[in-house]
Amino acid sequence: MEPGALVVVDRNGLRTRQVLAPAQRAACVFEYIYFARPDSVLAGRNVHQARRRMGRILAREHPAEADIVIPVPDSGTSAAMGFAEAAGLPFEVGLIKNRYIGRTFIQPDQATRDFGVRLKLNPNVAVVAGRRDVLVDDSIVRGTTSGRIVRLLRAAGAREVHVRISSPPIRFPCFYGIDTSSRGELVAARHTVEEIRRLIGADSLGYLSQAGLAEAVGLPRGDLCMACLDGRYPTRVPTEAEAGRRALDAFARSAVPSRP
Repeated sequence: MEPGALVVVDRNGLRTRQVLAPAQRAACVFEYIYFARPDSVLAGRNVHQARRRMGRILAREHPAEADIVIPVPDSGTSAAMGFAEAAGLPFEVGLIKNRYIGRTFIQPDQATRDFGVRLKLNPNVAVVAGRRDVLVDDSIVRGTTSGRIVRLLRAAGAREVHVRISSPPIRFPCFYGIDTSSRGELVAARHTVEEIRRLIGADSLGYLSQAGLAEAVGLPRGDLCMACLDGRYPTRVPTEAEAGRRALDAFARSAVPSRP
C-alpha cells in the first residue's frame, strides 16, 4: 500500500484508491542498508539486489589490492558479493556466524555487545590466513565491534585487513527506532575516516558515498531519510538535552494537548 491509500474489500472484490496525497516521502535508508531481510521488497526494490549494488559501487569508489573478499555475516553478505564481482576477487566465507546469537549493535551496553561479538563470529583460519582480506560490513556505529573483528582476522593469520563499509559514515543519532540517543556514541561524529581506521586497526578503510548509496537504492534522494548520515531530519526531533532512551515517549506526550 502507498501512504494515503484506501483498500476496499466488498462483494465486488478488492480494490485500492488513493484518497490522500502524501505530503513528503522519507523512506528509512537504513532499512536497505541493514534492518530489512534480504528478500524484502521496499518501494519496489529488492533489498538483496540493492545491497549488492552498494557493494559494486563501493568497489568502484574504494578499490583494494587484496586476495579475497569476505563479509561480516549476515548483513554484509550481499554487499560483499557485489564488491567481489566488481573487483574481480574471490568471494570467501572467512567468518562463521553462531546462529544462536542476535544482532549485537542494538544491545543495551558495550559489555554485552563485546561479549556477543566473541560468541557470534569465528574466523575460518584456512580461508583468511596468509591472505590480504577485504572485509565488507554494512556500517560502523560505535567502532568497537569492527575493531574486534579486525583483531580476530589478524589473530587468524590475515596478512592485511582492508575494511569496506557499504554505507556512508553514521554521524547523527536516529530518533525513529535505532537506539543511538547521542552523537557522542557515534564514532564517525567524533573522528575522521583515517582516525577510525587507526582505531579499528585496519590497513585501509573506505565508506560508500551518499551519492553511491542513493544510486544503489534507486530512489530519488528526496524520497529517502538519510538523517543518520546528513542530519537532515524529516520531522522535528528532540534536542540533545531531551534525547534519551524514552525521549520519543515524552516528546509525543508533550506534543498532544492535554484534555480539559
